Amino acid sequence: MDEEQKINSQESQKFLTLSEFRRELGIPLVLAKKLIVWGEVEAVKAIDGTLRIAATEVDVAKKIIGTPVKKTYLFLRALGPGLITGASDDDPGGIATYSSVGAQFGMSILWMASWLLPMMLAIQETCARIGIVTNKGLAAVLKQNFSKKIVLIAVLLLTIANVANIGADLGAMAAALNMITGINFAQGAVMFAVLIILLEIFVKYHVYVKFLKWLTLSVFAYIVAGFMTNPDWVIIFKNSFIPNISFTKEYIFAMIAVFGTTITPYLFFWQASEEVEEGKMEHASKKKSVVRERVIRMRTDVNVGMILANVVFFFIVLTTANVLFANGITNINSAQDAALALKPLAGDWAFMLFAIGIIGTGLLAVPILAGSGAYALSELMNWNSGLEEEFSRAKGFYLVISFSIIVGLAMNFLGINPIKALYWSAFLNGIIALPLLAIIMKIGGDKKIMGKETNPIWVKIFGWSAVVSMFVALLVMMFLQFS
Repeated sequence: MDEEQKINSQESQKFLTLSEFRRELGIPLVLAKKLIVWGEVEAVKAIDGTLRIAATEVDVAKKIIGTPVKKTYLFLRALGPGLITGASDDDPGGIATYSSVGAQFGMSILWMASWLLPMMLAIQETCARIGIVTNKGLAAVLKQNFSKKIVLIAVLLLTIANVANIGADLGAMAAALNMITGINFAQGAVMFAVLIILLEIFVKYHVYVKFLKWLTLSVFAYIVAGFMTNPDWVIIFKNSFIPNISFTKEYIFAMIAVFGTTITPYLFFWQASEEVEEGKMEHASKKKSVVRERVIRMRTDVNVGMILANVVFFFIVLTTANVLFANGITNINSAQDAALALKPLAGDWAFMLFAIGIIGTGLLAVPILAGSGAYALSELMNWNSGLEEEFSRAKGFYLVISFSIIVGLAMNFLGINPIKALYWSAFLNGIIALPLLAIIMKIGGDKKIMGKETNPIWVKIFGWSAVVSMFVALLVMMFLQFS
């Protein structure tokens, strides 16, 4: 009698499902599965494809988990694409946008954090579901179900917008490094570009993803900086949930900028592609899950990542509003401007945290910006793709990554204004995002594609709310631009 037959025999009461196992331990499903993938806990597959764990393994797992601190560490270690995607949302370009609106409008923009969060969760969960269910990246799924020419235009616009973002991010990182260490701007920009290219090409995904996870810690610099400014929490709480909208051209532009910076196309493509990469890793470990288990685990991962992105946005606005806006400093054009302006008002530590955060988030976001475009173009052109692949097996994929970063780097030496580049990047992202959001939500609700894993009702409500909001934002932006 083999293992599968044993599990389904009269002795089946000695085995637990993955959900039962995690309830016994009081841990999230994502951590319970990772304990199996890491080889810490033994599991076997039942005939229906689900994993079963012997009841005796509960005691083994309890010893591994140990203290609450160890449990927290293991939980963070177990998180994957969702956490990394969320943290990368707060790239130096995003930090510049959030700093600018915080300095210009103070606490009155804080309400957008609570308004955007459910839409962020819905969109990223849909992208992750598509990747898990189809086992394909977003561009590959779009190509199967829509016109290849239309998808090609969207992918090319995405790549151009990503390159503009990469250029601005590399410039911000080099400027931040110069502020901290005095290292020449050009040397810093080249060093960061070369480092990122080498890491993406020569480090395997299962190793590189650990590096990216550690870089997510850099976003906590902005949360710490926020607490260091001694904010008035009563005023903050009020502005967090009660909209205080000023119907001026400047305020409406600020709202649109925040919306476009927070919900952006490169995150859609990266999320779906990395779910496919995670599936490959599970397959290699011979502990592959059924789709339902992966979807349940994914939700925790995505939620943590998007909540983190939202909290960082909140604290950047809080910090710049509490220090810069309160002291009449309202003209902030870049993340490094914000860091320098904080120094005399909030002290060296706030300045240092802001500057370090720029470098850390840049090291996290630039690979994702370059990678998302490379995944999309490779899937469209039927090239081998994936950060787990050797360069010789995925030349097109890695050349797109390298070319994107090199062109972005060159922007900093060709006299191209990084603020204008970010503006046009945001404009392109807005053009791409609206049809993409609608298509993604349509695919997420299509039973022919998604089977039993179509979007739940709350995802449909907030996902389509994001589509409507983006449509209204683009209409208002065009009206204000030409009025």
